Amino acid sequence: MELAYVCDWEKRPQNSHCPSIPLVCSWSCRNLLAFSTDMKGEDEDKVSHMIHIIDTEHPWDVYSINSGHTEVISCLEWDQSGSKLLSADGDGQIKCWAMSDHLVNSWECLHCSSLDGDPIVALSWLHNGVKLALHVEMSGSTNFGEKFSRVKFSPSLTLFGGKPMEGWLAVTVSGLVSVSLLKPGGALLTASESLCRLRGRVALADIAFTGGGNIVVAATDGSSSSPVQFYKVVVSVVSEKCRIDTELLPSLFLRCTTDPLRREKYPTVTHLKFLTRENSEQVLLCASHQSGSIVECWSLRKEGLPVNNIFQHRSPVVGEKQPTILKWRILTTTSDLERVSSIALPKLPISISNTDLKVASDTKFCPGLGLALAFHDGSIQILHRLSLHTMGVFYGSSSGPRTGDESAIKRQRTGGPSIHFKALQFSWTSLALAGVDNHGKLHMLRVSPSMGQVLEMNTTLRHLLFLLEYCMVTGYDWWDVLLHVQPGMVHNLVEKLHEEYMRQNQALQQVLATRIVAVKASLCKLSAATAARACDFHAKLLLIAISSTFKSLLRPHVLNTPDKSPGDRLTEICAKNIDTDIDKVMINLKTEEFVLDGPPLQSLQQLIQWVGDFVLYLLANLPNQGSLVRPGFGFMRDGASLAMLREMLVMIRIWGLLKPGCLPTFTATSDNQDSMQLLFRLLTRLWLCCEDTH
Repeated sequence: MELAYVCDWEKRPQNSHCPSIPLVCSWSCRNLLAFSTDMKGEDEDKVSHMIHIIDTEHPWDVYSINSGHTEVISCLEWDQSGSKLLSADGDGQIKCWAMSDHLVNSWECLHCSSLDGDPIVALSWLHNGVKLALHVEMSGSTNFGEKFSRVKFSPSLTLFGGKPMEGWLAVTVSGLVSVSLLKPGGALLTASESLCRLRGRVALADIAFTGGGNIVVAATDGSSSSPVQFYKVVVSVVSEKCRIDTELLPSLFLRCTTDPLRREKYPTVTHLKFLTRENSEQVLLCASHQSGSIVECWSLRKEGLPVNNIFQHRSPVVGEKQPTILKWRILTTTSDLERVSSIALPKLPISISNTDLKVASDTKFCPGLGLALAFHDGSIQILHRLSLHTMGVFYGSSSGPRTGDESAIKRQRTGGPSIHFKALQFSWTSLALAGVDNHGKLHMLRVSPSMGQVLEMNTTLRHLLFLLEYCMVTGYDWWDVLLHVQPGMVHNLVEKLHEEYMRQNQALQQVLATRIVAVKASLCKLSAATAARACDFHAKLLLIAISSTFKSLLRPHVLNTPDKSPGDRLTEICAKNIDTDIDKVMINLKTEEFVLDGPPLQSLQQLIQWVGDFVLYLLANLPNQGSLVRPGFGFMRDGASLAMLREMLVMIRIWGLLKPGCLPTFTATSDNQDSMQLLFRLLTRLWLCCEDTH
């Protein structure tokens, strides 16, 4: 692990900024980071509870929301798409925030729910039923479906037709579970229920989901001598009302409380977390005292129920199975540690089958296998999620290595006040770790895919390629993967990514067409040698967007048209007709499908002008086509993009007959020159050359 950057935001007056207690943060799949702080106003008694949102790629731009919460913010949760954010406070208020016009720096509160005076200790969106599993053993496969398999997982609640219903679930300090459902019309449906008949104080809680659509809540009163209770929560809608049913599940006592030497040593449970939100059968517990902590990992297992000797000699009935019971068994525990201040769990859904774990160990592939512990001395350790052995260590400015080789560890040498991390969050590929310290500063850490182990270049490339493919398939942002790409890797990664993409079936290629271009553009920006290619990829994204916009305006002349849309017919005719005369290509089209009213056509003039200028730029650069450093080089041999430009020129030609004012403007060398005809003829010849070379 090494430090990538630190955000201080010194422009704020130091006397007006005070970190929240507890401070919370949350990392979305779009690589947006939200965290909370408190701001003192001019009146020292008045404190504003702020939510700050930053794009991790541009951390110097921070958008701050005055949340309007009356108490300290206790929970922040992004939804699965990364576009909505939940915030909850110590007064029982829950707010749902969403982007305005898809802008990261503009947020609005859509919904509010309240449990007056009942602090929220756990919060989660309902599950949408989408779950993938990464199979490391299949990382060498050419099929994305084998590498990233979809796991059968039911949504928490469904609408008519099986569509997942949006909503959230909260657990309060008094042992109440509250569910809020977003109805299709925008109304909010809310209900509350006790976790059990005998309600008690809940100091810590966490929420997980089962494959059958149920919800599991883990709760504790904060005392290590008390049991950790588990509850099954089932949400349903009956007669337009939300119904909540709860059921008590097997509980557990911490192992340290059964050890006579440690029984009184760790009196408080400070952290309670399920290892993943989609796995309610593994839980992580941390018990602490003033200067130390201990971490335990537990697993829920099905075991045979012992039968009394009286019944053991009875003749078994055909098909009769031995009765079973669910029991919590401890997987592993740590030795005595420094006091833990925060825990971060991995979000990467890596398969933990024996085969996958063996391949991950052999190839030193570590993302998704480690959890992070932050300590009060400022250090961070990454432990294996199953064995809890140390995989990596980071020492902050106020801590130092206690053991091991200091030269192998990135350590800050600057002096200053003691800091420790109050909130930790892994990125969605587990290659970056964000920590907010007790002074409100944000620290971004790189987490090596191999945890610092030396790898061959091909193995490193395969690991990064595997995670880039995962981001491409899921649609998640890949900035955290780019943190580990060196300039010398860019060319190989782009080529290998293209090769893997071309091996997929046609339907999947069509779905991923724009995503792979965006990934290539991001990669090429990392190296000066490929900067021109980055310009080409960005231009191609704009070209695809304009082409889709133009084709979406076409309407069939007769409503009961057969299978193909006007845009598909245009593509088919332009691909078959290799004539260099644009008017002869138009003859084969049903021009009535291209008829648009005047105002829409005139509003497209700037986009039409860009297309014309772009074609002119490409043709003017033909004498320099051997230069890799000039933008536009990639289009010279890209037959698909050139074909797209031909189609748009044909559409522009037809629209120009309807409204000449929408045509692109060129400075011609003679008054009688048809610029559009000339551009189409030269572009067609270039396109034919590309087709011949392929």
